[in-house]
Amino acid sequence: MSKKNNFIDLCLSGDVLLEEIDEWIDEWHDSPQKQELHDFLGMNWAEYSSWVSMPEILPFIVTAHKENKNFIDLLEEIQSLPIAARADAKLEVNKLVEWLKAQNML
Repeated sequence: MSKKNNFIDLCLSGDVLLEEIDEWIDEWHDSPQKQELHDFLGMNWAEYSSWVSMPEILPFIVTAHKENKNFIDLLEEIQSLPIAARADAKLEVNKLVEWLKAQNML
């Protein structure tokens, strides 16, 4: 794994797959650095805490970075789509939005 970029950056460049996140976490645990895990992965705290609660939300986090958007703003955009558009994604987003509200993050 490259040390010069974080996990999200390397996902965006196509150098790592979403499924490799556990390897990155293992590397973080094995390294002596003082960097927080969410920073090591390239996430802010809201993204990281959302991902920990709902790992299936990782593609949305990467998409937010790709589109240079706030993660919560992206979720609200997806939530406002008609139900037929991206129905599976919208269901996942609805679950995450409810969780964010319960955590007073939204």
